[in-house]
Amino acid sequence: MLGCFGAKAVEFDKKYTIFAEGSPAKKIGILLSGKAQTVQVDYYGNRSILGEIEPGEMFGEAFACAETPALPVSVIADERCAVMLIDSDHLLHTCKNACGFHQQIIYNLMKDLATKNIAFHKRMEIISKRSTREKLLAYLAMHAKKAGKSTFDIPFDRQELADYLEVDRSGLSSEISKLKNEGLIDNYKNSFKLL
Repeated sequence: MLGCFGAKAVEFDKKYTIFAEGSPAKKIGILLSGKAQTVQVDYYGNRSILGEIEPGEMFGEAFACAETPALPVSVIADERCAVMLIDSDHLLHTCKNACGFHQQIIYNLMKDLATKNIAFHKRMEIISKRSTREKLLAYLAMHAKKAGKSTFDIPFDRQELADYLEVDRSGLSSEISKLKNEGLIDNYKNSFKLL
């Protein structure tokens, strides 16, 4: 299957740009190990973290499937990672051998796109809140629900959380302090507890 797709595994150091904004959307990546982030930087240099990529997850597939001429986002290694890169043309068009696994891969790809669409809507729910406080509480509630308990870790440091919520870091830190003083949350670094 990997030979049919012309797949190759590549390792990247931390902070390396795996896919660069503006480059052709011709490859699909599968994170084999490590962590990466989908990031967008606006004209003024403001960074937004659009998502965290964990091992086993695909990235770049939505843009490749849509045949977007240029990537509107970058994918950056958050730590040293290994990635399998697949040319999207090999994946999206069945080969002359009509491989049985090809249909399964296309089905899995469609399921992945649908799952990411749902996650995108959840993120939009959070960042559409009007205040930093509302965004933060919505984000923490989402993670508590996902963890199934009131104590949980988030995948971001303070600056990354500010970038994800699209708020100012100092305002976010101030809001976390206020919520702690009000007895609504407790936290240490990226570990939080809803009280």
